[in-house]
Amino acid sequence: MPTRRPREAVESLAAPAERSRSPRSLREAWTALAGLSAVFLFEMLDNSVLNVALPTIGRELSASATALQWVTSAYAVVFGGLMLALGALADRVGRRRVMLVGLVLLGAASLATAFVTTVEQLIAVRSAMGIAAAMTTPGSLALAFRLFGEDGLRVRATTLISTVGLVGLAIGPTAGGLVLAFAPWQTLLLVNVPIAALAYLGIRRGIPADRADDLHRDPVDAAGALLGTATVVLALVAPTLFVELGARSPLPWLTSAVAAAAAVLFVVRERSARHPLLDLGLVARPLVSSGLAFKGAAGLATAGLGYLVTLHLQLDLGWTPARAALGMLPQVVVLIAGGALVGPLIKRVGLDRAAWLSAGAVVCGLAVYGLLGRFGYPWVAVALALAAAGMRVVGVVAGTNVMRGLPRNRTTVGAALVDSAGEVAAAVGVAVGGTVLAALVTGDLAAPDRDAHRSAEFLDAVGCAGLVLTAVAALLVGWGIRRARVADRGTGTSAAEATAG
Repeated sequence: MPTRRPREAVESLAAPAERSRSPRSLREAWTALAGLSAVFLFEMLDNSVLNVALPTIGRELSASATALQWVTSAYAVVFGGLMLALGALADRVGRRRVMLVGLVLLGAASLATAFVTTVEQLIAVRSAMGIAAAMTTPGSLALAFRLFGEDGLRVRATTLISTVGLVGLAIGPTAGGLVLAFAPWQTLLLVNVPIAALAYLGIRRGIPADRADDLHRDPVDAAGALLGTATVVLALVAPTLFVELGARSPLPWLTSAVAAAAAVLFVVRERSARHPLLDLGLVARPLVSSGLAFKGAAGLATAGLGYLVTLHLQLDLGWTPARAALGMLPQVVVLIAGGALVGPLIKRVGLDRAAWLSAGAVVCGLAVYGLLGRFGYPWVAVALALAAAGMRVVGVVAGTNVMRGLPRNRTTVGAALVDSAGEVAAAVGVAVGGTVLAALVTGDLAAPDRDAHRSAEFLDAVGCAGLVLTAVAALLVGWGIRRARVADRGTGTSAAEATAG
């Protein structure tokens, strides 16, 4: 029976030849990058542009508040729950093929919006879009990484793709509001049709078909896929239940317990399966576990801080929703403009140190908010800018490190791991903030008759929530740094030296 070593040797010998065929600049790969950027634009634009239309959708479809929540939650839950399974499938049948099928599904589901007459139909359409996102989003990182043979170009490509998506995230609510002034709400989802068409053409023309030797033919672990999907879905639903029902309700705790049990069963299954869906030995690799920890810290901080600041500006400072949206501009500006700093920082200090510094900035942003946010908006703005600056860099570096730490035939499931870590961490960040507020603030959180005592109680609660998030993010960052150092010792060459070379 052949051993793994000869195959690894063949892959290592084939790598230089493949790099010689890789694009030598972003300009040479502009068609592919346009398609991959369109994929990420869809992911970022989709929920942000739809949120502004929820009141209109509720009136026209006679939808309840719970049904409206599932209009957005159905997409996120299906997206997060299926990423691992579909990422593993893409590593078997072809990343480009799965992405192209997902883009066709996205276009078809978006067109179906024009025929929606009930909120249940809209939830079904949003679920189909979640499936399409799970088929396309992990592949965008995997294909961008595989398109180039040099880490420097990979980082620049990933930065470009993420910047396009963040622009969509930033302009989504404003653009959605303008569109609703003269067009029906269905237009906001129909815009996905040309985006999907652009992505399809760019990827089909700009990215070659997967090579057979870059895929693997292990049977799909159906039991592992079911348990993994259940774990992620329940992990995404449980935080929402904590925020909605509060920590005193048994349902959030029961959901969390079932999620934990599913996670344990998933681990047991993957350790015993002959052909596991996710080889846990790959997750344990230092670069992979380090990148996932950094991604988790960034997702937790961004979502948790955004949730707390939005409430803070409106409930304590008395700002209107529109003014509160403007108050988040420091985060938006840094996220978009910070893309220009990613490349120079990594070139100067290397991938590993860039990850440590940026993850540290995320933790510092949370700490500033937890300790000083109560003293006025300037400190809130500093916290938003710090966390956004860190997240802008670590989002690129974490994904790159995970890809670097995986075999070539496992890159898409690795990208799915990165996205799943970010999704689950973001849900946990909101849940932590909401649970701490529910525990420490008496009465109705949004009650209009707030006296000095209630205001002080609220400020204490958001400060405490910020510090709890700081502690959790710091633990993740510390683990990520420790694992990255193990990777350095194991290779004998730091990522900084490799990048500089």
